Amino acid sequence: MGKVLLFCLLVGLSGTEAWAQPSLTKAAFIEHVLVQMTLAEKVGQLELVGIDREQTKASIREGVAAGLIGAIGGVASPPYGQVLQHVAMERSRMKIPLFFAADVIHGLHTVFPVSLGLAASWDLSAIALAGRISAREARAEGVHLTFGPSVDVTRDPRWGRVSEGYGEDPFLASRIAGVMVKAYRGDDPHAADSLMAGVKHFALYGAVEGGKDYNSVEMSTANMYQFYFAPYRAAVDAGAGMAMIAFNAIGGIPAAANRWLIRDVLRHQWGFDGVTLGDCRAIEGLVNHGVARDARQAAALALRAGVDMEVCDDAYAQYLPGLVASGEVDVALLNEAVRHVLGLKYDLGLFDDPYRNLGSVALPPSAARLQRDAARDIARKTFVLLKNAHQTLPLSKQASIALVGPLAKSQHDLLGSYCGDCDDQPVVSVYDGLARAVQGKATLRYAKGANVTTDKQLAERLKLYKTPLELDPRSPEELLGEALQVARQAEVIVAVVGEPWSFNDESVSRAHINLPASQQHLLSALKSLGKPLVIVLVSGRPMDLTREQAQADALLETWFSGTEGGNAVADVLFGDYNPSGKLPMTFPRSVGQIPIYYNHLNTGRPFFPAAPYKYTSQYIDEPDGPLYPFGYGLSYTRFELSGLQLSTLVLHAGEQLKASITLANTGPRDGETVVQLYIRDVVASVSRPVKELKGFQKLMLKAGERKVIEFTLDENDLKFYDAQLHYVAEPGEFKVQVGLDSQAVQEQSFELR
Repeated sequence: MGKVLLFCLLVGLSGTEAWAQPSLTKAAFIEHVLVQMTLAEKVGQLELVGIDREQTKASIREGVAAGLIGAIGGVASPPYGQVLQHVAMERSRMKIPLFFAADVIHGLHTVFPVSLGLAASWDLSAIALAGRISAREARAEGVHLTFGPSVDVTRDPRWGRVSEGYGEDPFLASRIAGVMVKAYRGDDPHAADSLMAGVKHFALYGAVEGGKDYNSVEMSTANMYQFYFAPYRAAVDAGAGMAMIAFNAIGGIPAAANRWLIRDVLRHQWGFDGVTLGDCRAIEGLVNHGVARDARQAAALALRAGVDMEVCDDAYAQYLPGLVASGEVDVALLNEAVRHVLGLKYDLGLFDDPYRNLGSVALPPSAARLQRDAARDIARKTFVLLKNAHQTLPLSKQASIALVGPLAKSQHDLLGSYCGDCDDQPVVSVYDGLARAVQGKATLRYAKGANVTTDKQLAERLKLYKTPLELDPRSPEELLGEALQVARQAEVIVAVVGEPWSFNDESVSRAHINLPASQQHLLSALKSLGKPLVIVLVSGRPMDLTREQAQADALLETWFSGTEGGNAVADVLFGDYNPSGKLPMTFPRSVGQIPIYYNHLNTGRPFFPAAPYKYTSQYIDEPDGPLYPFGYGLSYTRFELSGLQLSTLVLHAGEQLKASITLANTGPRDGETVVQLYIRDVVASVSRPVKELKGFQKLMLKAGERKVIEFTLDENDLKFYDAQLHYVAEPGEFKVQVGLDSQAVQEQSFELR
């Protein structure tokens, strides 16, 4: 049944009227619906409310029946979604279907590594598979749209939501954003397993001052275009149907009241025609921002700025009818927002089939079939080997191993924040993964060794946030004593330390990004035994690991690794998988270096380590540069690059330049690595970064194999935003840099004419 005929039958129009216009376009159909709606029904379409598992609750059911709710936030697992859709289709006057939206950032039932971990894979095929599986699971539960991907570029690891994004680089984040949006959608946007993406948080949310959540952003417009806007635009260009508007102010104007940001940049410059959604209470937040005297004025400001829908807010619901009726807000603005919402529902196919994937019978737990093989393979691709002195790793499965640490047996902490259904029962802990791998072979002894923290004030604060820590009631001395006893009996010690997931979450920023004192004390005591010490780091952000880097014989970053995290860790520790991850963010030596990022400007007095000089840009109490640079990551084999060559030393507009280099696996194992291409614009009308990522390839080479790799560049790869915000490539000298990380590179020059 066609959209027009279905709708006409639902609202009581005759078949004759329906067939009188058999080929209504999308725009005409939306207008046909819009002209029949009351003011209250129009405002109702702008309301997204949280799902209530007791769907007999009168307030939600009656709100839908009255046409005062347009969408539902949360997983619409049967029968909840069908119950509410039935109310919309049977009891509301206009019978406009609801859509259901939820956070499916890195999985629903099958939980993959957090987004920062996915970025560390530098593997677009693996990331696409994670997105596709997530879409299938979400659509099976009745979800139409996900509040993701989260693509906020950030250079500050203190920020509590750094794990939700793809790191510090706009090129890498943009590539992943486009891949994820398309993976959610699938090959056919009308297919039953196609999930619409909603990019967030627009805009600049990752640049909040001090890394403190919800904080303000002060940034030049040129910087916005140069470094921060690109991933949002990539998601829009790939087909994201919703853009979530951020909490933060930009230059004193909150995003939810920022007409330039929403109407000029997002809609006019980028051509976005989807729905804009204010983040939770962002509209009412305009009062606290100090740009609205009350929620009534906030509603007017947000609608004028271009915010279509509200979530967690009541400002639109309470005040828009009166504002429009009094003429204080033009009805044309309301109609515009409603068109966007109806257009989204049209694109989702809801006017054709409102009940698609909305089952009537509750699914048994067994219906959520986890994609364990994919979760395991993707997780191990994200791990970054930071140190491996004397080939400590891989471990022998015949060794005597002490497994110690407060996160070794944790299941929930491997899920990370915004973890879909967050069921930790299917999660494989690190302990379980290692135990399975060595069963009947090695001796594995376990002790917790310490709690994640002994900071009582912090523990109480997290209880207040309803994210309590799992703390062992035994004394620190008793925990440590047990760990030392276990470690003394072993040949090698594996310490699983880091952050619980509750240290990485919305509204959970950290002023100190080192390991808590309890874990530092544990590692020092273990190191004193003189045995090989392998540190497995569980975390959602770059941390200050200066102390741990010195203590560890091997150091493996595993992020929050998801459902199959423990098995994936075992695969890497025992050499069944050769680690290939590379850092998507710079790791600082200390919090005092923040912000530290690879694509910085050179300054007029750059520091040269080979020739230190007082009057240069430096700290006197900290070595220059990061602990681990962007793009860094080791392997169990050795990779070498040689012979960088350019196809031409002069590049003309409309032509291409090819950069070729030989990659050799000179080590004893097969393995993957990521070859990275950077560009430097030596002289330009504005100061340009010391380097910018412009390409990468992840390749598998057998031991002893050599391969010539080729990158292609053209004028578009050299463009930037000048002082007038024109996107230009200026003639002059450029340097091509190719390496296995952003620091150790080979370099050649060419000229653009």
